[in-house]
Amino acid sequence: MSVPLPPDEYATTFVNAEQPTVEVKVGDARKIAMADDSADLVVTSPPYYKKRDYGVEGQIGQESTPKAYVDAMMDCLKEWRRVLRPTGSVFLNVGDTYVKRSLAGIPGRIEAAAIDDGWLVRNRIIWAKDGGMPEPAKNRLAGRHEYIIHLTPRNEYYYDLFGYSQDVGNGANPGDVWRINPERNMGKHLAPFPREIVRRAVLLACPVVVCKKCGTPKTRKVARTANLDPNRPQARRAMELAKEAKLTPEHIAAIQATGVSDAGKALKVQTGTGRNAANVQLLAAEAKKVLGGYFREFTFAQKVTVGWEGCDCGEEALSERGVVLDPFMGTGTTLRTAYAMGRTAIGVDLNPITDEKFTELTVQPTLTQ
Repeated sequence: MSVPLPPDEYATTFVNAEQPTVEVKVGDARKIAMADDSADLVVTSPPYYKKRDYGVEGQIGQESTPKAYVDAMMDCLKEWRRVLRPTGSVFLNVGDTYVKRSLAGIPGRIEAAAIDDGWLVRNRIIWAKDGGMPEPAKNRLAGRHEYIIHLTPRNEYYYDLFGYSQDVGNGANPGDVWRINPERNMGKHLAPFPREIVRRAVLLACPVVVCKKCGTPKTRKVARTANLDPNRPQARRAMELAKEAKLTPEHIAAIQATGVSDAGKALKVQTGTGRNAANVQLLAAEAKKVLGGYFREFTFAQKVTVGWEGCDCGEEALSERGVVLDPFMGTGTTLRTAYAMGRTAIGVDLNPITDEKFTELTVQPTLTQ
């Protein structure tokens, strides 16, 4: 089902890209009616072990033992590996469960089983919450976090850390703790999934477009500039000194090539400076003489996106939107969020709740068996 393309920052960048679509499939997360190598990212939150009984035959979450639950999740991961492109990832939100007054260790069991099956656990992201449901226990602390496990089947996968950090802030690598409060939800689904979790996963690991011929994603090309953050007093002073000394772009480039390997204790352990050409070393020395301790500021100059690069199929090759799959779609939060970000979205559920879904898309998705 095709729907109008929502406004997004890439609409004019990828003029040869097809429009995104939304599709809902009634089915089991362990057997999905999709072709091999057809999804770029799985973002999902399966039913947690022994938390809720949705009353649907074949549901996951009501197994007799934690091991049986993990086995069911491994069946899911096997299927998701099949439908993922070689550059694909899984972001799996899963919490733990108390069994006989002890945590069952569900996230760790899933991680261990996945590693044994050849998956790479790239991150265990902590989803931290300021609040949550009241808990009656008087002899332990209330749980205020869950896990989002980032799994990849291969060493090489699509990952846009630069674009993500530009969006969420907090440095070049913002870290593995996501402070996201649950969203208010008055719908039928008992476990609403925050849109911000989906948004972050898509920013990190779902390409905007891929080549329709070979499936290679377009990746961001980033270049360092000579621009510093004017909000930082040290950066402002560095720019003032550089202007007064009439340092050239070549001086700034030499600083960035040299780095901070000649600062303080690093002299004893870093040898990067000595690998530069003689003229680069000379320019860096001239800059250091006038900048002093502010020399290092230019090694943290801002970076910018200068373009996108992909395969060798040629500019005329048609691109298609990156595909986000949610095999436990529930009320469709993942689908709505991915579509709003200009990606194609596919949802699978044994019992999709369709009466409160996709009002933003202006058309109702067609259920396909």
